[in-house]
Amino acid sequence: MGSKPWLFPAPSYRSLETYWDTDDDAPGPRCGHTLTAVAATKNHGPRLILFGGATAIEGGSASAAPGIRLAGVTNSIHSYDVLTRKWTRLKPAGEPPSPRAAHAGAAVGTMVVFQGGIGPAGHSTDDLYVLDLTNDKYKWHRVVVQGQGPGPRYGHVMDLVAQRYLVSVSGYDGKRVLSDAWALDTAQKPYAWQRLNPEGDRPSARMYATASARSDGMFLLCGGRDTSGTAKMFSHLRVDNSVFSPFHPVVFSQPLADAYGLLMHRNGQWEWTLAPGVSPSPRYQHAAVFVGARLHVTGGVLKGGRSVEGEAAVAVLDTAAGVWLDRNGLVTSSRNKGHAEYDPNLELMRRCRHASASVGVRIYVYGGLRGDVVLDDFLVAENSPFQSDTNSPILTSERASPISSPKFNQFNFYGSTPNSDDESEVPSPGGMSMDQNSMDKLREASAAEAEAANAVWQLAQSSSAVPAEETSLSDDNSAAAETTSDCSDNETDVRLHSRAVVVAKEAVGNLGGMVRQLSLDQFENESRRMIPMNNDMSHPNRKFTRQRSPQGLHKKIISTLLRPRNWKAPANRRFFLDSYEVGELCYAAEQIFMQEPTVLQLKAPVKVFGDLHGQFGDLMRLFDEYGFPSTAGDITYIDYLFLGDYVDRGQHSLETIALLLALKIEYPENVHLIRGNHEAADINALFGFRLECIERMGENDGIWAWTRFNQLFNYLPLAALIEKKIICMHGGIGRSINSVEQIEKLERPITMDAGSIILMDLLWSDPTENDSIEGLRPNARGPGLVTFGPDRVTDFCKRNKLQLIIRAHECVMDGFERFAQGQLITLFSATNYCGTANNAGAILVVGRGLVVVPKLIHPLPPPIQSPETSPEHVMDDTWMQELNIQRPPTPTRGRPQPDHDRSSLAYI
Repeated sequence: MGSKPWLFPAPSYRSLETYWDTDDDAPGPRCGHTLTAVAATKNHGPRLILFGGATAIEGGSASAAPGIRLAGVTNSIHSYDVLTRKWTRLKPAGEPPSPRAAHAGAAVGTMVVFQGGIGPAGHSTDDLYVLDLTNDKYKWHRVVVQGQGPGPRYGHVMDLVAQRYLVSVSGYDGKRVLSDAWALDTAQKPYAWQRLNPEGDRPSARMYATASARSDGMFLLCGGRDTSGTAKMFSHLRVDNSVFSPFHPVVFSQPLADAYGLLMHRNGQWEWTLAPGVSPSPRYQHAAVFVGARLHVTGGVLKGGRSVEGEAAVAVLDTAAGVWLDRNGLVTSSRNKGHAEYDPNLELMRRCRHASASVGVRIYVYGGLRGDVVLDDFLVAENSPFQSDTNSPILTSERASPISSPKFNQFNFYGSTPNSDDESEVPSPGGMSMDQNSMDKLREASAAEAEAANAVWQLAQSSSAVPAEETSLSDDNSAAAETTSDCSDNETDVRLHSRAVVVAKEAVGNLGGMVRQLSLDQFENESRRMIPMNNDMSHPNRKFTRQRSPQGLHKKIISTLLRPRNWKAPANRRFFLDSYEVGELCYAAEQIFMQEPTVLQLKAPVKVFGDLHGQFGDLMRLFDEYGFPSTAGDITYIDYLFLGDYVDRGQHSLETIALLLALKIEYPENVHLIRGNHEAADINALFGFRLECIERMGENDGIWAWTRFNQLFNYLPLAALIEKKIICMHGGIGRSINSVEQIEKLERPITMDAGSIILMDLLWSDPTENDSIEGLRPNARGPGLVTFGPDRVTDFCKRNKLQLIIRAHECVMDGFERFAQGQLITLFSATNYCGTANNAGAILVVGRGLVVVPKLIHPLPPPIQSPETSPEHVMDDTWMQELNIQRPPTPTRGRPQPDHDRSSLAYI
């Protein structure tokens, strides 16, 4: 097959110069410690947290006693600021963990969790200690965990999976080497460990392995030492106040070269699978961390405590392609022998018991042990020489969460895919509908698909290489990337991911509800756009005295409604807020909108939502599948942008707008709402929202609440810019919008009847039927409205130095649709629009590298167990039928259109 230049080799590491104010701030020599990347906060950029470890050794070549014993075990904690390259010793309040080494640590948002280890007093407890770095008042917390847990152990591994589950695997408990796996749900209180019983090929018992969680939820266990030689290993054990455990004894246990992935299926079942590829070397006491789909492995020791040397000292497991690589490229056999010629870069990595972490595309390594010398150097490398920070398609899970990941990925080692619009795919039969053999077929084709995808993606990356030296962050809010876009001409291009993430629509069987990734070429309906029926009638606006919102109302709304997995519609349809509370909610949100510009300026990563139209159940499903805005979800790592049309047509407009406003109040800098054409009294008086308010709140309170909501709508921003590269709006650019400045000059509050033609185009215009229809054409929505062709899109983007328009406003069968050669994407998030369209709903996730990933859900099938005569079923059907009488939904594009009277409501 020849060489594969797209399989970038393992990187070279170099020393990194760092700073500190006092000697106490410098970590100094350290081994057996942890190094954990923590997301940025309001006051700090991304940081690396170094905790524990040993600062000295006893024994070694100068000692008559066999083996090496560690001394000077500490519980000190140091922070490295990636922005300033400065080390600082932290002294948090609260009770700290005991001094320890060979422990495990993982980041959960802006907190770091530590567990296990061994110290002067022997095994540390299995208690969880949390270091809270959310604000400048750092504090230790000891987490109460109910029931049985993993127990005291050291030499184990732990990481956060799917941004939710702490997973702990393997280690040594003082009696035996372990192979068990445990998980703790960080979103479920009271906290409790669950012992897992995974299916699949289970890894053998081991200690001193490494583990890292991929951004899509795969937990990868790599290497370690098995149970052979255990008796000899502990024959030199010595514990006193300053020395503990044989850290690097001369023993003959068996190092391991295998790697295993652990995934959780949507049904709650966990499964192990053996990773493909040939490892360059077996090893233990090494370090490993993911950057995107590439696991970077460094150092380690072999049988007898001999260091891994030569090219094998630096390796990468590319889980997208299923291969191991070293600095020379693809590895086809183990390379345990030393390098023929002295290479200072490889000599740097001849170490064990060091620690590594990643931020953006950079991998950091601190300390370790080389022979009988404890190291204090700090090294850095980049994921590939052709990939800059802003070009990283997928960053590591908790450190960046650049694109919101589904909670559970398909069970496939090739699940994390590279990015390209031009990827050559092998479509699975049946398009979106998968039979029982689909997963097997996917596995068979996945290797070829991964190669094709990786090739195109990496070649696209090569034009934007950056120097390998360390740079500082330009975005204080960046959680992981070390440079961000300043919208200069040589910055990263916006790219649509070659695959969309899809929740399988099978209701039964093993594939039901699984998260899949499908090529965009497989979306046969993606070019079919449904034409909705709207109206444009005026209704007088009313003014109300603003009322101060007491603290706690928005939290009450969030606690009541933000239940992605178990929200149920109220049986009697009565809304839980009264009109006074609606007024308080609107006032509090209105104060925030008044302070925002008409065109929001946002930083990636951002999740973008299209029309919701009161389909609150779909909003909960999207939150459940792809993350939700909460500290228990992913709000720490990614912003949320909603493109309007929150109300009308659906059955739960009140829940939808109430929750979004409450989230805006709770996370004003992270949740963003812009206006749609249905956020206007003259429209939502006719298409369901006014009727819903009256029906569910009573006539007087309902009309009052409806009017107050519409008063708030007049203050909503009208567009958003993401990294000054992507503009998001509800409708389009129409005939009148030629520059972003025209939108920025619109003053709010603004009503539809008082707005200019610019506002009308912004909220009402649509793209033409396809790329072959250029210019301006009449819009079937009604007189005075237009559609705009691909030439208008190209001209607008070029004139404003933009690369993509994301808009909503039209129902599309696959939830998203490309237009103008991919320069515009229509997004629609409500499924089965009007109860008849049977369309999918989608969101777009804009990553830090400006890679845009579509994520889809399908319409739910009719409830099998719910009787047809249930009150809720009858009420829902009646509601939808009454609304559809006045606005029968239009067939999908390409089918015969109904012959409506041009003056009828259905036509408009």
